Amino acid sequence: MTIPASLQGKLRLPIIGSPLFIASTRDLVVEQCRNGIIGAFPALNARPQETLVDWIAEIRERLATAAAENPEAKIAPFGVNQVMGELNTRWQADLTTIVREKVPLIISSLRAPPPEIISEVHNYGGLVFHDVTNIRHARKAASMGVDGLILVCAGAGGQGGDRSPFALINEVRQFFDGVLILAGAMSTGQDVLAAQAMGADFAYLGTRFLASKESGASDQHKGEVIASRAEDIIYTNIFTGIPGNYLKSTLTAAGLDIDNLPKFSPETAKYRKMDNGEIKVWKDIRGCGHGCGSITEQETTAQIVDSLEAQYRAALARMQAWAFA
Repeated sequence: MTIPASLQGKLRLPIIGSPLFIASTRDLVVEQCRNGIIGAFPALNARPQETLVDWIAEIRERLATAAAENPEAKIAPFGVNQVMGELNTRWQADLTTIVREKVPLIISSLRAPPPEIISEVHNYGGLVFHDVTNIRHARKAASMGVDGLILVCAGAGGQGGDRSPFALINEVRQFFDGVLILAGAMSTGQDVLAAQAMGADFAYLGTRFLASKESGASDQHKGEVIASRAEDIIYTNIFTGIPGNYLKSTLTAAGLDIDNLPKFSPETAKYRKMDNGEIKVWKDIRGCGHGCGSITEQETTAQIVDSLEAQYRAALARMQAWAFA
């Protein structure tokens, strides 16, 4: 396994709570870290932009307090996701803030930070993980010096890829010996162990925390996650131009025929309800991963991590018993 030195001894499980737009609140991130898994939030969740520094400071202070109160506890570091795309007009300001505040983990999306920024992060002891959905993007990010690659495979909630995790992880390992984080349809402790068995260092879990009590998702969204199964998810690019997984019910409620979806264009990126105003992606058109079928109730983050650990330990014991001599 490739666990960076800065993370060793601080983790209860090899899990990163993936940054969820709207849903990843300060409370969710703190509870994930306090319970021994890495918590992360999108920089865009801190609005207006000037409040990003306050989010970082609050999370850092609360985790320091937790560590002081329980010195024996495994308290994980936190991360901030930076979406570096043309539609995000504040990414440069956000990136400046994140680096200046020496955030332990930067998770970049769409494109990796330039090498000089990565070097600056390394100088203060931070890490840069970049999410990818295919080999071309993985090679490019690796060449820029990122510490880890997040392989966003089939079934991941929100924007994600369509590749089998078996294929993608094996191909990436042929040219990248850094940290590998596997994403896509994982919601249980046995899924985490399976990711490790395949060669990943971490599992990336997002949907599993969507319906948590600390999540900032709406009550309606949480209820939909709990009620849904993989068959209730649709994969389409019509909202942003990038393929992603969304709850079918939210498309139907927006007046869309899921069997006859239009092709993506700037005009299809926004929809309007009859007499009810604009339909917004992520707020009204809601994302969810294929792992939703494992979620049956709303729990606290602490309860979720406890369940994940129990499932992980039980799966490990089974595998050790079944292993061929």
